[in-house]
Amino acid sequence: MNYKKHMENKRKHLEFIQGIINRMAGNLFFLRGWTITLIAALLALFVKGTNSNYIIYFLLVLILVFWILDGYFLSQERLFRALYNHVRKLDEKEIDFSMNTSEHKKDKKNTWVCAIFSSTLLVFYLPLVGVALLIAYLIN
Repeated sequence: MNYKKHMENKRKHLEFIQGIINRMAGNLFFLRGWTITLIAALLALFVKGTNSNYIIYFLLVLILVFWILDGYFLSQERLFRALYNHVRKLDEKEIDFSMNTSEHKKDKKNTWVCAIFSSTLLVFYLPLVGVALLIAYLIN
């Protein structure tokens, strides 16, 4: 009976962590959707010829801000994945329902900077930066 209670605690703790991981993944998807929407709106303004230099520079800043935010949420997701992996290996008696990820920040791949330059974000954001720079070059 006691073993079953501890197993239930472990399962519940893992469910809490998985819920956070799912929210972080949802935030990543949400941010990319907003990025594309705002870029499309700015390009529509650009086509109308409304002060195109400022729009392109604003577009670049917008891409960089969303890239950094996306990197933040990816680093948080990685931290909670590391916590999940840690908790899954714990003995049932050691479950304390802690959501503290500080010990996993030591791993370089979980840092914000590493997440910003991860292959998944580079594949999404570098082409956007390239297109914005190309448009800026073509209008000047």
